[in-house]
Amino acid sequence: MKTFNKHDIKKLKQIARLCRGDILKMTYVANSGHPGGSMSSLEIFLSVFSFANLNPDNPYDPLRDRVVVSHGHTSPGVYSVLGRLGFVDIDQVIAGFRHHSSIFEGHVTRGIPGVEWTTGNLGQGLSAGVGFALAAKMKEQDYHIFVAMSDAEQAKGQVAEARRVAKKYGLSNLTVVIDYNDAQISGRARDVMPVNIRKNYEADGWRVLEVDGHDIEQLLHALSQAFEDKVNPVAILAHTIMGKGVSFMENDVSYHGKPLDKEQLEKALNELGIDNDVEKYMKMRAQLGNQKHEPFHLEYPVKIKVPAGRTYTTKTDNRSAFGNALLDLVKENRNSETPVVAVDCDLATSVKLDGVQKYVPERFLELGVQEHNAAAVAGALSADGVVTFFADFGVFGVSETYNQHRLNAINHTNLKVIVTHCGLNVGEDGKTHHGIDYISAPANWLGYKIIVPADPNQTDRVIRYIASVYGNYLVAMGRAKMMPIVDENGKLFFADNYRFEYGKIDILRKGTDVTVVTCGSVVPNVVEAADKLRGKVSVLNVSCPLDLDEHVLREYGHGKKILVVEDHVAALGLTSLLAKFFLQKGIIPSSFEQIAIQEHAVSGSYEALYEIYGLSSTKIAEKLGQMVS
Repeated sequence: MKTFNKHDIKKLKQIARLCRGDILKMTYVANSGHPGGSMSSLEIFLSVFSFANLNPDNPYDPLRDRVVVSHGHTSPGVYSVLGRLGFVDIDQVIAGFRHHSSIFEGHVTRGIPGVEWTTGNLGQGLSAGVGFALAAKMKEQDYHIFVAMSDAEQAKGQVAEARRVAKKYGLSNLTVVIDYNDAQISGRARDVMPVNIRKNYEADGWRVLEVDGHDIEQLLHALSQAFEDKVNPVAILAHTIMGKGVSFMENDVSYHGKPLDKEQLEKALNELGIDNDVEKYMKMRAQLGNQKHEPFHLEYPVKIKVPAGRTYTTKTDNRSAFGNALLDLVKENRNSETPVVAVDCDLATSVKLDGVQKYVPERFLELGVQEHNAAAVAGALSADGVVTFFADFGVFGVSETYNQHRLNAINHTNLKVIVTHCGLNVGEDGKTHHGIDYISAPANWLGYKIIVPADPNQTDRVIRYIASVYGNYLVAMGRAKMMPIVDENGKLFFADNYRFEYGKIDILRKGTDVTVVTCGSVVPNVVEAADKLRGKVSVLNVSCPLDLDEHVLREYGHGKKILVVEDHVAALGLTSLLAKFFLQKGIIPSSFEQIAIQEHAVSGSYEALYEIYGLSSTKIAEKLGQMVS
């Protein structure tokens, strides 16, 4: 633990004054940004980044402490501190802030030295901090996680979810510092949405300290107390003033997201005793190119052992195949350099994580009915050296956690999202639980690959594959049991010699008249229907709908009658992706039709629903008969 003498504290106070000038300059030069909150949180940032075990010369040391800034709009404060502490070039920060060619974006961005998590959507930073803290424990490494937060975001339910998880798992390596300036966009925080921050944290078992958030000595002392507490997660409630340091900005909410004009800047810098050299930075900014900055790609080597797959010969559900494959992976890598971990939301038996829960409990995280927090925790966990599987029902793992996974994608995480109970295959649970957007929704996350396996054997190989490679994957499957798919000679199609290749289209049947393109739970029904018209119907299993194989689709699609069959909402699923792809590639079928879900369906057995909505083998065969004749 670092110690600070009076000389150190005096130096930090001098740096704080310079940082306030940096904040005002960069927001003025960019003509946008959030100066008020940045000046409010400034001493918090300066104290945390100074106290934490961080080295500007080795900012990505695996054993470094992690700092998460949840209120990412205060990026001017974060960047100014990082600049003055030597992590980044302060001149580049001031000149490039919010410019498209600069890495110093409007909200803090993962990859910048010292920045562990891209934030901006308030309420998610504590979940990320919990994920990093759990990663440290999983890897048996001794680093501390600091999360800086705003007071306004304490009203979010996800923050409460994260608090409870931190206490449950004894995350004494987690410290939260809350900027309590009682100010947000719409006015005073106490008026917009009253929250008893101290009582809430105490009720969830946290230790709470209160300090003057502009007193560096008090902040450092509180951080020391938090670091030394080996029992509790600690929250430091730091009382601050919006716009602190410039008299006319203090306690004025209008400066939350408004830069100063020229006269105000001159007045403020004069009050701070700082030279006004913004013209220098204006000239530097004018020289920046008209191109986007290079993206950050922070990955770690996935060093796991992948045991041999299982082969299923009898009726089995895909979710069981997933659960068995995951258990194999977790067992095999129990002592691996890269742990494999399962995250659950009170559905272990349904999503088949119960095997891991029973046999390798130290690699099983039960986060309860808290999907938002769980998705964000899992994302941060996966970004910090832990291969993470987050399993949930389709309606929860996709629709309910949409924004959390979008932020995971932005953070370039290594998360494996497994969603079961997708489509009408759920059956009797009805329309509230028919997850019918498992392709269309995650397609918008811009960073996830989607896989919809056709049967238990393909599911088994898919799970082993995604565990072995870095990246975000969503694997969607239904609930019901199915017979493994066989080829035209009755042999298992996805048998022992089958290896999953991302993007490959499986040609399950070959025919002359119609090509059926399909994926997921309805594939067995399509194959059964095609076999009634043997030799006339080709069946293509498109398990990777976002990455289509042009060669196969051209061979089986151009000039052919096409029927797309999917247990997915009709408007934006596999059909729409194929239609766009065909148009772009000049693949022109002679006809193009679909069978898909056109409404929120009624309750009933999945067999009955498939019959009603045209997805049964009988209904598919009737449609094919019409197309063939």
